[in-house]
Amino acid sequence: MFGVIQMPDMMSFISNLLAPLPEAGIYTVYRIVTLVLLLIMMVAAVVAIVIVLFQPGNSTGIDALGGSSETFFGKNKGQSIEYKMKKWTIIVLVVLAILSVLFFILQLDAVWGVAA
Repeated sequence: MFGVIQMPDMMSFISNLLAPLPEAGIYTVYRIVTLVLLLIMMVAAVVAIVIVLFQPGNSTGIDALGGSSETFFGKNKGQSIEYKMKKWTIIVLVVLAILSVLFFILQLDAVWGVAA
């Protein structure tokens, strides 16, 4: 009933689902744009992970239950390293989200002028 699909056949099947037909230079441009976007998204994801891992926690443990104490970082929140790391986290994640949406849009056949 169902035949066994060999690995090269499976790869070409998946490639045909995700890419425009290899006509003229459209396929080459598609592959280059796709690879560049994927590389930029991977770098942004790694940067976001590293920034988040270096951020300290928001609470200071059991001391947070006793009330708020005024600290140097509380007064100068705009210049603290924690604020800058939080700001860069938001920037990197927004860039990653925009690139992901752009990557999805570029997967549509209509963008490349290929009839589905």
